[in-house]
Amino acid sequence: MTTATTINDLPDAILSTIIGMVSDTRTRNSLSLACRKFRSTERATRTSLTLRGNARDLPDLPLCFAAVTHLDLSLLSPWGHSLLSPSAAAAAANDTDPLLLAQRLRAAFPFVDSLIVYSRSPSTVQIVSHLWPGLRRVKLVRWHQRPQSPPGADFDPLFDQCHSLSELDLSEFYYWTEDLPPVLEAHPNVARSLTKVDLLTTSFTEGFKANEIKSIVTACPKLQHLLIACMFDPRYIGFVGEEALLSISANCPELKVVHLIDTSSLANARGDPNDDGFTSEDARIGRVALVDFFSGLPLLEDLALDVCKNVRDSGLALEVLGSKCPRLRALKLGQFHGICSAIGSELDGIALCSGLESLSIKNSADLTDMGLIEIARGCCKLAKFEVQGCKRITVKGLRTMACLLRKTLVDVGISCCKNLDAAASLRALEPIRDRIQRLHIDCVWEQEDEHARNFDLNQVNDDEDVNSEASVLNRKGEDGDYMEFNWAAEYEHRSSKKCKLGLDGDCSYMPPSNGYGYGNGNGFWCGESWERLHYLSLWIGVGELLTPLPTAGLDDCPNLEEIRIRVEGDCRGRQKPTQRDFGLSCLAGYPLLSKMKLDCGDTVGYALTAPPGQMDLSLWERFFLSGIESLSLSELDYWPPQDRDVNQRSLWLPAAGLLSECLTLRKLFIHGTAHEHFMMFLVRIPSLNRNLRDVQLREDYYPAPENEMSTEMRVDSCRRFEEALNRRPILD
Repeated sequence: MTTATTINDLPDAILSTIIGMVSDTRTRNSLSLACRKFRSTERATRTSLTLRGNARDLPDLPLCFAAVTHLDLSLLSPWGHSLLSPSAAAAAANDTDPLLLAQRLRAAFPFVDSLIVYSRSPSTVQIVSHLWPGLRRVKLVRWHQRPQSPPGADFDPLFDQCHSLSELDLSEFYYWTEDLPPVLEAHPNVARSLTKVDLLTTSFTEGFKANEIKSIVTACPKLQHLLIACMFDPRYIGFVGEEALLSISANCPELKVVHLIDTSSLANARGDPNDDGFTSEDARIGRVALVDFFSGLPLLEDLALDVCKNVRDSGLALEVLGSKCPRLRALKLGQFHGICSAIGSELDGIALCSGLESLSIKNSADLTDMGLIEIARGCCKLAKFEVQGCKRITVKGLRTMACLLRKTLVDVGISCCKNLDAAASLRALEPIRDRIQRLHIDCVWEQEDEHARNFDLNQVNDDEDVNSEASVLNRKGEDGDYMEFNWAAEYEHRSSKKCKLGLDGDCSYMPPSNGYGYGNGNGFWCGESWERLHYLSLWIGVGELLTPLPTAGLDDCPNLEEIRIRVEGDCRGRQKPTQRDFGLSCLAGYPLLSKMKLDCGDTVGYALTAPPGQMDLSLWERFFLSGIESLSLSELDYWPPQDRDVNQRSLWLPAAGLLSECLTLRKLFIHGTAHEHFMMFLVRIPSLNRNLRDVQLREDYYPAPENEMSTEMRVDSCRRFEEALNRRPILD
């Protein structure tokens, strides 16, 4: 009698290869529980590891993950404390000698070449550089203020010891812009080996100046990825202009990814919805300089230019970008005007970047519906499209664009567009509602403008100019021939007759498939369910309710797994809301929803006593979190509202009580601080939170408090809470 062959009968070499190809962490963890052989094989093949838990337990670290090459030490508890600093505070936190701890890490992970570490002081960088001199990729994290140390002290040890360094990520590391250029100049060999530098530090108030950018690109001629926070405002000394741009293309011709973002854009400012889209100042970047900049980067694949100052008449430069950079796949433009003239049937401007798969347009004041249609005709491979702050586009243009890109478009973001509230945005995306996978909209519940709802691309008034946007599609060209027949215009014309421009919300007609790729052959849309949508992002103003979301058009999302909600506004001066809760309970209609990021970090209020008739932040937290217990969440990231006057973001008593009622929650990350007895609500009630197994307080905002005195959640408090959490039995 022969026995069946199982996977255990495979040779060890083949089994190691199979398990080594599994990248998902949860899947690997499940594999390791199957049997002892799988456990030992999984440990021997794991190359990436993120350490959690308390740093004081690191001396008990097992030595079975010797193959790890990527190590993340930035999330150890207590979060934000110096892990390897010889200071007394760090020693008290770890209950062990930091140097002995460092040697333990070296013995457990001898082959690390990629590291993420929270570096509160230069001594941490100095120790890890000695531990792993072969580091090639390093990400430093620090949300606390820069310590009083000499310029470049945070980077000198790294460049002294790690001669193979090729990637440096400082996007979450607070430092001074003048710290880095001298270090690069002092270590020319290491600087020349750098291929990726991420300097998009979100905590900057002023970005890199022009002379600092020149120093960086001169010292690093082999860069392939350059992401940097700049200052384009011409009112400041050292602003970034044409000379700095041309120095980038002249010194680093091998660049594939370039992100130049103004620091004011990193602050998530939404701007005035009633302005005309133009800023008071123009950027000192002309068309000729842009053409030369693009011409010098032939290998470019990903470009982001968000300058926050007017760049006018940019269409011709973008045509050069499309021709000189044939590999370009992702493009983000901020405050660029004239990107697409949309006159006649000939494509122009950004529409000639035909290879684009991702496009983001921000604050383009003269972008119209016809511009969107021209972009859809030219950029027919777009899988991701984001539009923000474009005041002249309406439902008609976006809906036609979605129709033309039905075959490819799966990721859409719509924000700060005057004529596109929540219902209008969702109505515009009806042609792809059965295909879209990721979506961002603003929860603005106002009705759209009546003129926008009744605008027909084929209707032309007698007094309209012959070159008007509405009439240009089907008129004769100058040579007497008819222009190319436009299915988008025909779709709008026929659908307006069938369903009055989609006002009834059930417009299901679509053009038949005739080689254009966006019809299903019978002339009707394929269902009304958002069946492939798995990620949803929402912005909502403080005081508004979330409850209209399902009725606005998002009522049927059977596969939605993750949602991010950002609440923004000033609570001060507002009266108490008329409703008792924000409306999270309306999300219970999404059966697979398991992950939520609730970001109230840009909500400002009174942490202490509020004036008469107003609510303090504890009551606002109760308003935001009421109903969360009705959701079957397994992971929650929560940013509490803040009081900027005292730099405090704290979890208050009502919020702690509501979170303790989330029975299915496994992971809870609070991006702020809390009192210890509030946190103990999560572990002291045996009948509640029996699944909770990972909780952490992270003050990952700038400036993180140097010494947390507003609450009692300090080093010993974190240790007591984590011990209480780990003592509880976990059901699975």
